[in-house]
Amino acid sequence: MNLLVNLFRSSLGRKLVMGATGAGLFGFVVIHMIGNLQVFAGAEVLNQYAILLRTSEELLWGFRLALLAMVGLHLYCAITLTLDNRRARPAGYQDKRPLGATIASRTMMVSGVVVAAFIVFHILHFTTRDIFTDYKAWTIELHGREGHDVYRMVVHGFSIPWVSAAYIVGVGLLCAHLSHGVQSFFQSLGLVSTGYQPIIRAAGVAAALIIFLGMAAVPVSILLKWVS
Repeated sequence: MNLLVNLFRSSLGRKLVMGATGAGLFGFVVIHMIGNLQVFAGAEVLNQYAILLRTSEELLWGFRLALLAMVGLHLYCAITLTLDNRRARPAGYQDKRPLGATIASRTMMVSGVVVAAFIVFHILHFTTRDIFTDYKAWTIELHGREGHDVYRMVVHGFSIPWVSAAYIVGVGLLCAHLSHGVQSFFQSLGLVSTGYQPIIRAAGVAAALIIFLGMAAVPVSILLKWVS
């Protein structure tokens, strides 16, 4: 217990927790993107995937609670570390744009808060279905098993321009956050040297771009009626 308390009291400990939870959330985003892309395989494939995920509600909710815990720990560490940095430099920087800083790195707190709000909206939209409550009644039977008609729900949801626009903006901010988060993860572990820093930065940007294109492809294709 004392070890856990000391971990969160230490700035280094919180950086490690933030890096570890960030890596976990990065992995979840990749898995989520792969799941979303199954919309291009058709209604049966996507709905079968959704039914499979709900085979064990206990396991699913355990995964959701673990994901929520990671988000909470990540936000806590990010906020407290930012406050610690500000208290250590009450006068602020003379140069508000430090050398080597990118837009993503300078807006990590802002993008993090907006992304958290986007996640809440996304959960209320497609997971709990509390924004468009009609979704709760959209069910389908597939191979003798009943589940939600996720394909119909996704197509309807992203056929609404403001929903797709909000999703694309949210995903864009998420990916900007991830692009710097990859580099921060390696820095937290002390694995970034001057020679490797450009490579890690480029890898972070490339990974974020791939995720953005993969996630944005779904609403864009539905808006353009490539998927219906």
